[in-house]
Amino acid sequence: MARYTGTRIPRVEDPRLLTGTGTYVDDVVRPGMLHACFVRSPLARARITGIDVAEALQLDGVHAVFTAADLNPGVREQWYTLNGRDDPDTPRPPLAEDEVRFVGDPVAMVVAADRYIAEDAAESVVIDYEELPPVVDYATALDAPESVHATHPGNLVGQLAGRPMEELDPVFDGAPHTVTVTVHQQSYGPVPMETRGIIAEWSAPAGELTIWAATQSPHEVRSFCARLLGVDEHRVRVVMRDTGGGFGQKVLPQREDMCVMLAAVRLPAALKWIEDRQEHLLAAGQARHEHGEARLALDDDGRILAATLDHVQDAGAYPTPSPVRSGIAVGMLFPGPYRIPEGTFRSRFVFSNTSGRVAYRGPWQFESMAREVLLDTAARQLAMDPVELRRRNMLRREDLPTANFNGMPYDDITPYETFEQALEILDYPAFRHEQKEALTQGRYLGVGTCTYVEPTAGATPFHATEGATIRIEPSGKVNVYMAGGSCGNSLETTVVQLTADALGAAIEDVNTIQGDTALTPYGAGTGGSRSGPMTAGAIAETAAGLRARILAIAAHRLEVDAGDLELAHSRASVKGDPSTGLTLAEIADLAHFQTHALPPGIPPGLEASGRYRTPHFMIWANATHVCTCEVDLVTGAVKLLRYVVSEDCGPMINPAVVEGQIYGGTVQGIGGALYEHLAHDEDGNPLATTFMDYLLPTATEVPTIELGHIETPSPGPGGHKGVGEGGAIGSAPAVVNAVADALAPLGVRISRLPLTPATIVDLVEQARRRA
Repeated sequence: MARYTGTRIPRVEDPRLLTGTGTYVDDVVRPGMLHACFVRSPLARARITGIDVAEALQLDGVHAVFTAADLNPGVREQWYTLNGRDDPDTPRPPLAEDEVRFVGDPVAMVVAADRYIAEDAAESVVIDYEELPPVVDYATALDAPESVHATHPGNLVGQLAGRPMEELDPVFDGAPHTVTVTVHQQSYGPVPMETRGIIAEWSAPAGELTIWAATQSPHEVRSFCARLLGVDEHRVRVVMRDTGGGFGQKVLPQREDMCVMLAAVRLPAALKWIEDRQEHLLAAGQARHEHGEARLALDDDGRILAATLDHVQDAGAYPTPSPVRSGIAVGMLFPGPYRIPEGTFRSRFVFSNTSGRVAYRGPWQFESMAREVLLDTAARQLAMDPVELRRRNMLRREDLPTANFNGMPYDDITPYETFEQALEILDYPAFRHEQKEALTQGRYLGVGTCTYVEPTAGATPFHATEGATIRIEPSGKVNVYMAGGSCGNSLETTVVQLTADALGAAIEDVNTIQGDTALTPYGAGTGGSRSGPMTAGAIAETAAGLRARILAIAAHRLEVDAGDLELAHSRASVKGDPSTGLTLAEIADLAHFQTHALPPGIPPGLEASGRYRTPHFMIWANATHVCTCEVDLVTGAVKLLRYVVSEDCGPMINPAVVEGQIYGGTVQGIGGALYEHLAHDEDGNPLATTFMDYLLPTATEVPTIELGHIETPSPGPGGHKGVGEGGAIGSAPAVVNAVADALAPLGVRISRLPLTPATIVDLVEQARRRA
């Protein structure tokens, strides 16, 4: 029986993190450590005609200046385990070679005794450029005469599609109602509190490289580095201690990481690179930049007959990884949790002379943005409440299992239940009454919703297994070794809770070691909302045999049947006679030091390793977000009034951790809807390179987030589902719909994000001119 799972135990990470004693990569200091600084392109597209490093090399404290001619030939293999060796990929040189392809493109790397000297020397590197016309607007890049990469004329990275759209023409032509919207979502990024960082130290005598990294996947960093350098994987050790946020951006090594790895084997000491915030906003990558034309066909009762999405996504210059594989999820998930008999999609991925696309918390989020804005637009066109339109079309328990029109199988989801729970928490009828009253006073209030299904713990080859090693020390204390990759998502707490219950140990007796590839079993790290279900599977798989051995040793010593014992609070006791038993420490002592007293067939020691392989194509979570707001027509300011989330992520391992994930993701989506924008001018120059320009939501802008939970077990271990990405998926569409609802009496049509005050004032003025 679970003692700890499902409870709000304090996070085991908190004592060090809240007292400032965590170990982030910048806290690591190595003897004689050198520091790197990159020389970056000031132009969005240009031919490199010359590089002069002589002056930089004369500066005291400078050890080396590397260019593409120095580092790029050292690349042996460059591919990500996530995609596989043979998957089509995009160009990704460590340093720019013949051309620079975005402002911030790394051209040279200075290595010096400290960061200050390295930055001064970087300013002394002279690079001659022949400026070329950039391809800045991805939306027109397919027709542009210029190519970002000569290997990809026409700037098309790749494309994927369902059935031909023309096959649905008869449905749309014959439908009583058709609705079309085009939504343009702006470029914004994960912007974790901790920027990127890496230290690499080469030991020439041993032929070994040790890396300290801010990463979500230490084992992937090790595998990638071994391939990059052409060394055996066991000669590379990656250590990840604390990482201050990742959100998908830190799953895979990027170009600067490659440079540090390649340079380290040529240097006499460790090399550190820590990205500053300006570099981060320039070059760490962008996400969410895409648009799509979404269409809906409906009957007179508001029942959906068909839906299509024609989607185009900005890949930037050097996407990591290639966006085609992950981007297919936009079209595949576009139907969402609704009964849509027929439909299709087309997705195209396009190069531009901007920073490369990276994964960001629910990289397929545009499917919800397009669909939910489309549904609200359809409701207004049909003069129907958007809640009622959704009720008529939303999947219910009796519809399951089912598959959407793309063939994605759904089961164990509760979209209708979360939808109704969220509306009940809000008191939707009362808000509609308040909204009408406010309008008579010249106040514009709105409400918006978003209901979505979230794929978690998918069975892709890279993500399909997770390993664990559990070792009970002679003292009876328990150490659990897992790959880790925690970036604030409480994996240490999760592992400790699950292990304590699986072994019947007191939670204070359980410790976990994570993030060190020399100690931990291979794992994919954190990403794809996989950590909860996969961790639960790995621990259950590993602990089952170990628990049986513990009971067998205790039963043999106590001369009872193992079935007559129960394990709780680090003690094996006889059922009905709790005074008779052995502590875990006593059992461990028997296993380690009194091996002659062990029962037949039981090996000495108490250690087990196991690996869980998910048999499930996908484990589905779902949620509904509901947002209310007030819009000031004069200033364009949006004030969020209330925010409600009803989530179904199955039985919760730790409700406090789940709620923290929802809060954080929701705030990121609010930022995407209203504030954040990695904008560029027509020449490709970034307009947001500090937090003065790149606006983030603060506690002042975010209301209290009210939560409801529905717990529907998944078919996976413990019934758990992932929860890491959902908040960031559902929040932006809900906010956009709330603003659109508030401005609906004026006839405002929203098609571009973010909804800044200037944008809203302009939309209101346009609507008034049309009136």
